[in-house]
Amino acid sequence: MMKKMTGKSFALSALVAASFMAAGAMASDKTEPRNEVYKDKFANQYASWHDTDKSTENTDVLASDPSLVVLWAGYGFAKDYNAPRGHMYAITDVRNTLRTGAPTNAEDGPMPMACWSCKSPDVPRLIEEQGEDGYFKGKWAKGGPEVVNTIGCGDCHEKGTPKLRISRPFAERGMEALGTPFAKASKKDKQSMVCGQCHVEYYFEKKEGRKGFVKFPWDMGTTVEQMETYYDGIEFSDWTHALSKTPMLKAQHPGYETWKLGVHGKNDVSCVDCHMPKVTNDKGRKYTDHKVGNPFDRFEETCATCHSQSKEFLVGLTNERKAKVKELKGRAEAQLVKAHFEAAAAWKAGATEAEMKPILTDIRHSQWRWDYAIASHGAAAHAPEEVLRILGTAVDKAADARVKLAQLLAKKGITDPIAIPDISTKAKAQAALGMDMEKMNAEKEVFKKDMLPKWDEEAKKREATYK
Repeated sequence: MMKKMTGKSFALSALVAASFMAAGAMASDKTEPRNEVYKDKFANQYASWHDTDKSTENTDVLASDPSLVVLWAGYGFAKDYNAPRGHMYAITDVRNTLRTGAPTNAEDGPMPMACWSCKSPDVPRLIEEQGEDGYFKGKWAKGGPEVVNTIGCGDCHEKGTPKLRISRPFAERGMEALGTPFAKASKKDKQSMVCGQCHVEYYFEKKEGRKGFVKFPWDMGTTVEQMETYYDGIEFSDWTHALSKTPMLKAQHPGYETWKLGVHGKNDVSCVDCHMPKVTNDKGRKYTDHKVGNPFDRFEETCATCHSQSKEFLVGLTNERKAKVKELKGRAEAQLVKAHFEAAAAWKAGATEAEMKPILTDIRHSQWRWDYAIASHGAAAHAPEEVLRILGTAVDKAADARVKLAQLLAKKGITDPIAIPDISTKAKAQAALGMDMEKMNAEKEVFKKDMLPKWDEEAKKREATYK
């Protein structure tokens, strides 16, 4: 609970703020969060980075795959989940998603400050100014007026230079847990590590003294089984499933981990090699293209530097792999949806916690593996064999849960198949779970109308004091 500010502490706070404004200086000397500061010094890089705003499509993943609403029942992703798009939209999208709720003040809302952690160079600025204790304390809305510059220069580069850096202490600790500290890494490894600050699996700690801190679950390694064992060992769960009551894990986006497991990662082909290649400007000078995107869009500068096959061949091969992953993904989802509803029926029939524990463990492990396989977004290209293997184990574990559920339900006198409601659309699936989407959407619109202009105005005033 936040302490009420006394007149003396309020005056002190105002004095500190005024001193910064009078000095006209950055509070942090390591991070310049304003990307536009570099548009002249690094003109080509800035212009190509800015072109990530051309990734305008905002695909509603729940609408295209309504089963996800059931799989994430009771969690924010059941409300709203759009496919990721360009870095230019990081702040816009996290503000607009229903997952961050509709806070009315700095202490309100469902999400913690940690939800900003991969969205902006304002994050390392705040950590440098306040320490991790100060940064991670409080609700997401607390950071609204502070975190306003989208993913950019200061996230990956030392202030005013092209030199790479890891700007987040929690990412540095993650790399150290793997025995690969950034300072001792090769240039090639650093090119992937800077991406691995955010394109990774992470969780928000719950232990006393570190509540809400971001941590990478890499203490035992980065494979799906190693992280599963780690999470089980600390009895961590992101949420309790609304139907099955399973203590669930929600994978974030383990792109760095799946890249390491694939042929490119094993052959020292970095993220930058494929997603940010060297290109030539109109004066014949080479620079790194900061329009992070699909390697096939820059085929001659990416794939063709190593592969002799045609673009058509490699695109076709990648699409075949995606299709196989999609097929097995669908099988896992179908099994898991049924398992969640059958588990709910078992609870209703009087099942005990002891009877349900092995079943819920199977569901937990199945969905974790399914989520790990699909949440990195590029895993079908990065490590297709590993992803198919993982999805196969997800199907197996969901099937194991359903066999145990059938036996338990029969023991309780239920032998007929458990009815599944109509979840053929996003709206029907959300209605089946009793979600009041009209209310959530209305509250979000009020938040956007009332809070966002205030945040932007506060940020504008603060940044006007910067030199």
